Amino acid sequence: MSGVGRQQSTSGRSRALEDLSACSPPVTFALVGYGEGGRYFHAPVIAGAAGARLGFIVTGSPERSAQAAAEHPQAEVVPSLAEAVAAGAQAVAISTPVATHSQLTDQAIALGVPTVCDKPFALDARAARASVQRARSTGVLLSPCQNRRWDSDFRTLRRVLANGELGQVTRLESALERWAPAEPVIAGGGLLRDFGTHLVDQALVLFGPVESVAAQTSGGDGCEREARLQLQHVNGVVSELSASLVQPAPAPRYRLTGTAGSFVLEAPLDVQEALLLAGRTPGVEGDAWGVEPPSRWGAVVLGDGPARRVPSEPGRWPDFYAAFARAVRGRGPVPVDPADAIATCEILDAARRAARSGATVRLPTHA
Repeated sequence: MSGVGRQQSTSGRSRALEDLSACSPPVTFALVGYGEGGRYFHAPVIAGAAGARLGFIVTGSPERSAQAAAEHPQAEVVPSLAEAVAAGAQAVAISTPVATHSQLTDQAIALGVPTVCDKPFALDARAARASVQRARSTGVLLSPCQNRRWDSDFRTLRRVLANGELGQVTRLESALERWAPAEPVIAGGGLLRDFGTHLVDQALVLFGPVESVAAQTSGGDGCEREARLQLQHVNGVVSELSASLVQPAPAPRYRLTGTAGSFVLEAPLDVQEALLLAGRTPGVEGDAWGVEPPSRWGAVVLGDGPARRVPSEPGRWPDFYAAFARAVRGRGPVPVDPADAIATCEILDAARRAARSGATVRLPTHA
């Protein structure tokens, strides 16, 4: 897990200009898939990332081909990944149903093109290891798209954690909950692999390796609409993670507790998702992108003192693709180490076993 715990860089106008210069000409990306994820969360973010260019959109659907051509006239719409690479794509971003992720990732690696794969990176740790090993053996850059490391709320949480005022941190409560009972989850492999991937990845970034996992889920494997996980980290911190599509009263996004105080952030989700679904884009909004209003800020409470509001860091999803573009140009590491995807999948595999058995599962490396 060499990438876990690594600090992510911040970005302002001066850094954006530096990135543009470092990746001139910009890296041409091919986006594979133009469903909701590709259309709303990847295409505009790639197009708005410093040093990146959305050059190709890959889809075999006539309806989505027409939609992509109308919404991104600067990009060439092609029916296959191989055709995009042959036409000059320099990097690939995969945003398709999870059952196709490993196959398409391995295809892109075989074509020798730097690859980003959306979450969940793979259906299980075995498939994740196989893809990562293929990339390593061929020297192809590979990065799981953990864009929520660049959420406003998570960036703010990391800042609060780093300043040490909470004392020795003992517990993280992290929730991605909403009321969306009709929202499909099967195409994404179930809620445990969907929201759960983000929750686990963030816990690993903050507190490192996990030695045991307990979990409770509703619905069968791949069809969960609720999931709760309890992770015991090697360093002693406990992470309690909750994901739900059937929660009308969502829990706070975070409560981080230490020996001297707590940080609580109530707002249920980073604002970037809502902005993109509303048609607003980072390429148009520039430095105003991802800025949270004061009504969505969290608060620090020290002992029995009053709550102190904490200004939120801006959300910066485009920074992921800007960093990947720099890596393609040989100017830095990939933004998320592919080994981190294996670690996350190992925990999700353990969570499925724990939910089925009702017992706490110790990870093999800590047995």
